[in-house]
Amino acid sequence: IDVFAAALALGLEPRLWLAPADRFALVGIGAAHEIRATGSLRFRAAASSWMEILRGADVADDGARARGTGPVLLGGFPFATAEITSLPADPAAPWTGFENGSLVLPRLLVTAAGKDAWLTANVALPPRGAKDREAAAMAAIAELDATWTTVVDRARTHVPLTQASTDLVEATEVSDGAEAAWDAAVIRLAGAVGRGRVDKVVLARRVDVAADGPIDVPAVLRRLEASEPESTIFAVVRGERTFLGATPERLVRSEGHEFRTMALAGSIRRGADDAEDVRLGAVLSASEKEREEHRVVVEMLRDTLAPLAVRLDIDPSPGVVRLRHIQHLMTPITGRTREQAGILDLVERLHPTPAVGGAPRELALALLAEEEHLDRGWYAGPLGWLDGESDGEFVVAIRSGVVDGPRASLFAGCGIVADSEPDREWEESRVKLRALASAIGRPT
Repeated sequence: IDVFAAALALGLEPRLWLAPADRFALVGIGAAHEIRATGSLRFRAAASSWMEILRGADVADDGARARGTGPVLLGGFPFATAEITSLPADPAAPWTGFENGSLVLPRLLVTAAGKDAWLTANVALPPRGAKDREAAAMAAIAELDATWTTVVDRARTHVPLTQASTDLVEATEVSDGAEAAWDAAVIRLAGAVGRGRVDKVVLARRVDVAADGPIDVPAVLRRLEASEPESTIFAVVRGERTFLGATPERLVRSEGHEFRTMALAGSIRRGADDAEDVRLGAVLSASEKEREEHRVVVEMLRDTLAPLAVRLDIDPSPGVVRLRHIQHLMTPITGRTREQAGILDLVERLHPTPAVGGAPRELALALLAEEEHLDRGWYAGPLGWLDGESDGEFVVAIRSGVVDGPRASLFAGCGIVADSEPDREWEESRVKLRALASAIGRPT
């Protein structure tokens, strides 16, 4: 986070991927090249562009490349596109700079794994055979060396903030009557599930908050690292805005055609002590409503992954995973892909999962277009990284928000099934908002 903070202060639009439990982190600084992907074929287009870049690349390393080193793209995609769904545009949404998918090949990439660290430099050069190619390479390397020196100097002089530097002075819903509108939408969606139109729909909402001064993004990330060590901490800077969060939900991880994903659905709050935690976890595991919501996700993932997999292993029953503010039902899923499949092929098939969209997918998204009235932007979209072998990891960008100076927009969603109750779903959304809200500052 210190390197990210230094690059942010220098206006270098860094990107952060931090998995504390895995002791693994990536920080991308600047952009040697950016793949911008739009439309219903955005994942295939991004994969094709990446393969074209790699075919023309000269890669200098020792041949023993560690995970997350060498040519690596960092970035993400919006939850939806106009070609995929008719979710309405929201002119008040905070998504300027995040309208499209963006995968960046950083000019500088810092990779940290355990006690080891690597620095990868990427430069765009004239075509092979060009007379000025070698001179351009030397000039680019000298520029990157100077940039890295500046970043390191800044990181060494930066004093990490351990206390909240900003207090929330207001926490206002996007529009008047937000809870009433939510209640009505939950009732209508639960009715649609009960009538058999869909199995599940995930309804999301946005809360805008304001602080008494600029929100310190690195300080927020440090608090998330401390409070959500089992989650993946991420941040993507575009101009003055930063999309950040701490998500517990892996979309997919791929390494050598072996992949891992998870079904994460069904929630309950944490207890005040260990005994209440255990009791609430048992209530969650026994809840027909929560288990049904979870079952829908597991079955969709099985059906979605089967065409790409030569092996697929799914635990027979979910366990309970505990985060700081909430508990979830979780089923691990592992397998092996066919030889021609890369991680973006898996992302294309998996997104959006029933945990963030609903099931069946197309019908659920059509209902959201009628009921949600929210521009999700990158919230609940796929966010992650991939390397030159098309391995990598993507998460579902939930428990997230956009910071813009002293203001932030936070997002949360809840799975709606036939017996969903508006008050309970509203409270669940408040619990899900709590992790990021408390990392931003103390309510006043």
